[in-house]
Amino acid sequence: MRNDPVTSRFSSQRLSLAFAELGDRSQPTIILVHGALDQKRSWDWAAAQLAGAYHVVAYDLRGHGESDWVSDGDYGVMDHVYDLASLADHLDIVRFILVGHSLGGNVALRYAGLFPQRVEKLAAIEGLGPSPKMLAERMAQPVDERLREWIENRRKKSERAPRVMASFDEAFGRMKAAHRQLNEAQLEHLTRTGVKVLGSKRVQWAYDPAITARSPSDISHDDFVVLLSRISCPVWLAYGANSWASNPEKDGRLDYLSTAHVTEFENAGHWLHHDRFDDFMSALRRFLRGDTPS
Repeated sequence: MRNDPVTSRFSSQRLSLAFAELGDRSQPTIILVHGALDQKRSWDWAAAQLAGAYHVVAYDLRGHGESDWVSDGDYGVMDHVYDLASLADHLDIVRFILVGHSLGGNVALRYAGLFPQRVEKLAAIEGLGPSPKMLAERMAQPVDERLREWIENRRKKSERAPRVMASFDEAFGRMKAAHRQLNEAQLEHLTRTGVKVLGSKRVQWAYDPAITARSPSDISHDDFVVLLSRISCPVWLAYGANSWASNPEKDGRLDYLSTAHVTEFENAGHWLHHDRFDDFMSALRRFLRGDTPS
C-alpha cells in the first residue's frame, strides 16, 4: 500500500483533470467526489483510513484544484457527471463504490442512476440538492426573471478574478473564520491543499470563481427523480443537524430512493465529514460492511 497519494491525470471533454490514488489497485475501488469550492485532498483523512482495504481515488472536479478550468465559465452538473464517467473508464474499473459530498454527492447520485450496474454502494453527504421548499420558491419566480438574474450573475462571476492573498497565513485566517468548528490541523491541511502558490509568498484559492453561477441548462427536477429511481445499489444519505440542507427523511425526498438509509449527525453542519470525522468514518465503515450506518 502506498503511504502518500499519487497524483495522475485523465482527459475529459478536452480538459485535463487531476486525481490522486491511495492503496492497492487489486482492492475494491472507492471514488471520492468533493463538493463545490473544494478539492481532492480534502478527502485525505478518509482516504488514509480506507486505503488498507480499498483502492481509493479522489479527483478534482473541473474548475477545482489541479484540474483545468473551462474557457466560458459554464460548469453544468451534467458536465461533472461526464467527467466522473470519463474517470471510471480511464481507471478501467467495472464496479466501484462512490462517496460524494454536496455537489459531489449530487454528481454521484446522477451517475448511479445512469449506470446502476457499475455502482456497488453509494454514500452521499447532503447530495440531494435543493429541498422541495427551495425548489418551489425557485419555480414560483417567472422564467424571464430567473434567466435575467442568471445572466447578471454569470457576468459577475465570469469577470471576477481569483482572490489573491499576500501569504498562506492570510488564507489560513480566512479558512479559520469560515470554519471555526474545525481544529488547527484540519484548517492547516485544508488551506495548504486548497491554494495555488503564485510566488513572492502570494496564494490564491484553487478554484474558478465562475463555478458558483448555476447553469440554466441542467436537467429538470423530474428527470433527476427518474435517475434516483433507477439506482439499484445500497445508498446511505448523511446529513448534519445544523446544516442548511434539508433532511430527506423529513421532507419526503426519501421516497425517491427505495434503497436509501438516512443518518443525521448532531452538532454537525454541511461539512459533517469534517465536523464529526470519527463518527462519520465509523458509520461509513458500517455501511461498507453491509450494516446499518447509524
